[in-house]
Amino acid sequence: MQTHKINLGRRELICQPGESVLDALLREQVEIAYGCRQGACQSCIARSLDGAPPAAAQAGLKDVLRHQNHFLACLCYPERDMEIGIGSPEQRFCHATVTGKRLLNAETLLLTLRTDEALDYYAGQFVNLKRSDGLQRSYSIANNRTHSHNLTFHIRRLAGGRFSAWAHDELQLGDLLEVSDPQGLCYYLPSNQPRNLLLIGTGSGLAPLAGIVSEALHHGHAGEIHLYHGSREMDGLYWIDEMRELAAQYANFHYTPCVSRGVAADGVASGRANDVAMQRLPDLQGWRVYLCGHPDMVQQSKRQAFLKGAKFDDIYADAFHVASATLD
Repeated sequence: MQTHKINLGRRELICQPGESVLDALLREQVEIAYGCRQGACQSCIARSLDGAPPAAAQAGLKDVLRHQNHFLACLCYPERDMEIGIGSPEQRFCHATVTGKRLLNAETLLLTLRTDEALDYYAGQFVNLKRSDGLQRSYSIANNRTHSHNLTFHIRRLAGGRFSAWAHDELQLGDLLEVSDPQGLCYYLPSNQPRNLLLIGTGSGLAPLAGIVSEALHHGHAGEIHLYHGSREMDGLYWIDEMRELAAQYANFHYTPCVSRGVAADGVASGRANDVAMQRLPDLQGWRVYLCGHPDMVQQSKRQAFLKGAKFDDIYADAFHVASATLD
């Protein structure tokens, strides 16, 4: 056995034979969260910046975390020199130009940007949009990966929302914004081809789910794809015709719009989107579940999906997606 170098930013540490990365970091008094030291609590998560970490160090992590080369420092016994990162990386921004603005409904704006450089993102991730005075908000990317320079967003106008009101009323074609690197773990992986997908969203939570659906269909996803989009009333729904056209084009894609109040139009289900989905899909064993929208809906749907057989690790809802229902 031999020692290996661990590069952390500008620091170079030595990991001794038989020593985990966590032990080496703590020995060198590097601040890192940790708990059980056995991989169960997942507190000591880190990321390899120069290639895949040892497979054993990724035990128990969700597949999207493994895909991004995250690992558990307490389980990582280096097999080579490594460059790693811990904590949140510094945000990097690129410039983008507004190329499109149109309303999807009375309160939701479809905003299209063209970035100066191609973004490497996955359908379902989000970015921070920043205007010239530094005000920034997080929004989900609503298109698939084939549009690396062109990004679309669904921006819902919120009462008292500074950024959303500005985007609706003042932002013009040709204006410049800054776009952060993509973030988030709630996205589609083509490696999950045979699996059935359930996507439930409310309001502008349709944005990342529409991107995931588009990406999955683009890759010829083999499993069934069920999208449930909910609103309180009919005027809160949008993209109904577009989703129905996709459903008519792809036999494995199924779309159900839902309203929880008022009278439902023909072809629209009555009830909350998550309740309708759970009634129609009684067995979710082996399914992958994506959730986006109101925090109460997301938390309830997590419980419902788990009780119907979905593994906890197969239920995806970024903290941003849950919180964004109240952001401005």
